[in-house]
Amino acid sequence: MALPVRCTVKSVFRFIHKSNSHRRLFKAGKATETTSLLKGQVFSGIQPTGVPHLGNYLGALESWVALQNEYSAVMYSIVDLHSITQPQDPHMLRDNILDMAASLLACGIDPTRSILFQQSQVSEHAELSWILGCLTSMPRLRHLPQWKMKSKQKNEGSVGLYTYPVLQAADILLYKSTHVPVGEDQIQHLELAQDLARIFNNQYGEFFPEPCALLSGTRKVKSLRDPSSKMSKSDPQKLATVFLTDTPDDIVLKIRRAVTDFTSEVTYEPESRPGVSNLVSMHAAVSEQSMEEVVRLAEGMDTGQYKNVVAEAIVQKLQPIRLEIQRLRADRGHLESLLAKGAEKARSLAAPVMTEVRKLVGFC
Repeated sequence: MALPVRCTVKSVFRFIHKSNSHRRLFKAGKATETTSLLKGQVFSGIQPTGVPHLGNYLGALESWVALQNEYSAVMYSIVDLHSITQPQDPHMLRDNILDMAASLLACGIDPTRSILFQQSQVSEHAELSWILGCLTSMPRLRHLPQWKMKSKQKNEGSVGLYTYPVLQAADILLYKSTHVPVGEDQIQHLELAQDLARIFNNQYGEFFPEPCALLSGTRKVKSLRDPSSKMSKSDPQKLATVFLTDTPDDIVLKIRRAVTDFTSEVTYEPESRPGVSNLVSMHAAVSEQSMEEVVRLAEGMDTGQYKNVVAEAIVQKLQPIRLEIQRLRADRGHLESLLAKGAEKARSLAAPVMTEVRKLVGFC
């Protein structure tokens, strides 16, 4: 597959194409407004686990928004089938689906430029997952890192948890996706999708493209209370995570209580000063500046003063998003209608693919 020469995406992406024995690496920078949209099908999904936090936004959602201006075909799915690999309260799950839809819209996902839909409303995902599962070996799944981690935490795991990487592959291949924005921790799961595309094509004839990974250049946001760990929704420490719906007072309190060290100077040294470096990283990301620029701006400040600057920058970035989430949450009917329309568009793309898959497999 030819790689694009120029991109309009704000944050830097690395385009990784894996083809049997080699990979190609490409870094994309900013381009002019006249750059034409790149060809290809972009697909990604997010679980409905409530309102996203700052790490979700800077690590994925901000890039998702930018990709709408970059590619001619973009799809984002709220992957509720994946979410039930863990126990869910049905009423809370439904609320979380709508909250996630509101959050994505508030962040800038535009249904006129991309397809936003709920995974379970398109039954072809489950059907293709079964077919691909029949092409997947148990040892292949057993060695995926997330199965090892999650099954160890519970001492055992469900069949759904074991096979959900196959469903992830089906999500991607169902739309013949060519590009998938993923985090570093999902690369091996995307490689499974690439492998399954090859296995299917070898057995039934050339049909699925091998999807490429789009890795955002944004640094991971760390916990405010433990900068050795990622920021997480499930963190038991309430002051560790900044949510998109936090009020300005909430954000100021959390940043002020962020773990730093006994050195007053502001520097970016992730290994020796992870707490302060986490603040610098967040500040650079929300203000769209380099690490060097924000460190230079902080000259003469101690970390206490700098925390106020960081908090203000985060408030300015998230306040419009918070208010828009509130507005959208108030109209559940609108959110449900939007997801239904998105599902209809997704089905119109999935149905002909599955028709061909059924023929190739021999079902008809």
